[in-house]
Amino acid sequence: MPNLKTSIKDLRSTKRKTVYNDRLRKRVKRSVKGFQESITKGVKGDAQKSLKQAYKVLDKAAKKNVINKGRASRKKSRLAVQLNKLSKDNVKTTQKGS
Repeated sequence: MPNLKTSIKDLRSTKRKTVYNDRLRKRVKRSVKGFQESITKGVKGDAQKSLKQAYKVLDKAAKKNVINKGRASRKKSRLAVQLNKLSKDNVKTTQKGS
C-alpha cells in the first residue's frame, strides 16, 4: 500500500483507468468474436456490418492507447482478409480460355 499522498491519489486514478481499459478490451474482443461468428455462418451482409463495428471499436481502442496502433491495424487487416475469403468462396470463378 502506498504511503505518500500523491501515490494514494495515483492508485485511485490507476484503478479507474484499469476498469475503463478492461471494459474497452472486452468490447474489442466481443466485436471481433461477433465478426468471427458471422463469418462461420457465411452471411456476407452480417459479416460486413460486424466488420464495420469491429473497425470502429479497434480504432477507438487504439486512439485511447488501450491497444497499440500497430496491433489494431494488424487485426483490422486480418479481419478484412477473412471477409475477402468469404466473398471468394461464394463466387464461382471462371477462367478465360479456349
